[in-house]
Amino acid sequence: MKDLKIENVVASSSVGDELDLWEVHEALEGSEYDPDRFPGLIFKLKEPNTSLLLFSSGKVVCTGGVTVDEPQKSVEKVKRLLNENGIETDDEVKAEIQNIVASYDLETELNLNSLAITLGLERIEYEPEQFPGLVYRFKDLPVVLLLFGSGRMVCTGSKSEEQLKEGVRKIEKELKKAGLL
Repeated sequence: MKDLKIENVVASSSVGDELDLWEVHEALEGSEYDPDRFPGLIFKLKEPNTSLLLFSSGKVVCTGGVTVDEPQKSVEKVKRLLNENGIETDDEVKAEIQNIVASYDLETELNLNSLAITLGLERIEYEPEQFPGLVYRFKDLPVVLLLFGSGRMVCTGSKSEEQLKEGVRKIEKELKKAGLL
């Protein structure tokens, strides 16, 4: 499944029980903190190219990763930077993937009206005057697919690459079975 391209990995973590975000803002060069606009501190890393939101509770959200390893590397890097600046953190940090967004191209145009009827109305949302794609939900997978007439699709809702791949395999199988692929 070489054409499945991860676009964004969102993960959550914790670096400790409590953070003084003004102290963190001083420690992390280039960070953005304006509590009147947003309750968290925003810190962007160049390597890996991710953005992290740090909250006073010690919770961290990492977004922008394009591999499943990048959130863990990002959280570990922030932990190290905080420690180097005298800010105590937990000994170990673990980034838990919350959502992976990927894109895939079926390499053929799709008739979304036919698709809506074939796939069964109970598992799809299709209102072309509201949104140009068809939303497809699996019964047994957390993966949600947004299918477009161009044959491109966006896969979301997964917490692993394997779930994404399984979703793509299943939709391709259903479309072939229905003669739509």
